[in-house]
Amino acid sequence: MVRKSYEEINAKIKRGEAVVITAEEVIELVETEGLKKATQQVDVVTTATFAPMCSSGAFLNFGHSDPPMRMTQVELNGVPAYAGIASVDAYIGATELGSSGELTYGGAHVIQDLVDGKTIRLKAKSYGTDCYPRTSLETDITLDKLNQAYLFNPRNVYQNYGAATNSSDRTLHTYMGRLRPKFGNVTYCSAGELSPLLNDPYLRTIGIGTRVFIGGAQGFVAWEGTQHNPSKPRSANGVPVGGAATLALIGDLKQMSSRFLRASVMPHYGVTLFLGVGIPIPILDEEMMRFVAVRNRDIWTEIYDYGVPRRERPSLGRVNYEQLRSGSITLQGRQVPTSSLSSLARARAIAQLLKEWVQAGEFALQPPVQQLPTDATPQILQTADKEDRAHATGLSQADAAAGLAGLSSTDRGI
Repeated sequence: MVRKSYEEINAKIKRGEAVVITAEEVIELVETEGLKKATQQVDVVTTATFAPMCSSGAFLNFGHSDPPMRMTQVELNGVPAYAGIASVDAYIGATELGSSGELTYGGAHVIQDLVDGKTIRLKAKSYGTDCYPRTSLETDITLDKLNQAYLFNPRNVYQNYGAATNSSDRTLHTYMGRLRPKFGNVTYCSAGELSPLLNDPYLRTIGIGTRVFIGGAQGFVAWEGTQHNPSKPRSANGVPVGGAATLALIGDLKQMSSRFLRASVMPHYGVTLFLGVGIPIPILDEEMMRFVAVRNRDIWTEIYDYGVPRRERPSLGRVNYEQLRSGSITLQGRQVPTSSLSSLARARAIAQLLKEWVQAGEFALQPPVQQLPTDATPQILQTADKEDRAHATGLSQADAAAGLAGLSSTDRGI
């Protein structure tokens, strides 16, 4: 059995001797050389994704004015930021909309504008105190004028995610993009065999403290991501089927580039942030080599019907990423076009850039200081109001209309 340690791999990186390849390149190597030889040859495999990551945002510290002020209400270019932290700290969420409520500019745009060096209008209010007498403020800021500015994202880099379609008779505008009526299309969001957590399905090397590429800078895994759900069913190769583990990430906004951090508007839905994340995976043994050699055809996900407006949407069956990336799949007895919300081209660029950083000794591997939970299951919010009952009635009607009532996910297969 071939075994390597972080210390051995980092020493090779420091000497400029480490063999580093991307998660796409490793597949062919394993096919031609076999698992054992490939493990002996390769030290690091780079993974990456570039996709909308709505659960993102930035902490900003503006510094103190004279006279000083305890900011309790903050707007940045008209977008509210949460100021219930301290006197001159605020957190701006990527999906926050401008005070006008229009779906044209939001927190993600403020974050990208800061990264691009643009001037942002800061407006703040307060009730005033003896130590913070000022009650209002309006000024311009830029990223270089902030004391601290860092992304702190509660939920990024989903380990797989469900595909989406629409059984209803109208077009739906969702966070999975535009879904045409009567199963008119299928959308998905994953870099597949290049995606970070799909290459480490049991989170052996990715945990708290792991160094990552985020938005063009180096950052870290800060904690498990919100809605972290590693208890999802798995295929025989260990890869979860559908959304499973997630990561909370942190990184210095001042070091980032809008090449890998882009604001976007989902028409008729809202604002989001497209974010590039890359993670180098150390090849510690043959098991890790087997994990990183996973192929799109061996990564499966569920297709969910967004035409049923419920938390537990019906599954229409399973499909793999080779099928999804082909451009069409057979659904309900006919060919249906597929499209991805994530950018494979940009993910490939990140994996290649990260490969170059590691080879140049500019990106050392950081072993986790603590492993992420592998058995967590998210709680469900229980409510009991009129809207719940109305939706419940709508569900049974939608199920009947779609012919899904009483069918198992297998019976509904593609």
